[in-house]
Amino acid sequence: MNVRRSKINILVDILRLVQRKEGRAKPTHILYGANLSHARLKKYLDVLLVNEFIERADKGNHVFYRITLKGQKFISEFKKVEELSEAFGVPI
Repeated sequence: MNVRRSKINILVDILRLVQRKEGRAKPTHILYGANLSHARLKKYLDVLLVNEFIERADKGNHVFYRITLKGQKFISEFKKVEELSEAFGVPI
């Protein structure tokens, strides 16, 4: 069965990936880790940037994305929603 991820699940996947990479990750790592096309990655990064869940950090010629405190809080709160969803058998 091919189950598609919801938009919120993709956003959380990206945030968790950045968090696991010591709080900062290169776009390529996010692209492969979240299993997204370049166009979709850009779309989701823009959403996360606008909502201040991540921030862009340039170091020389390299671009990184760092998770913010707001992004960490979002992951924490989303985990509660996941647990509630599982307890009642309702998919997110």
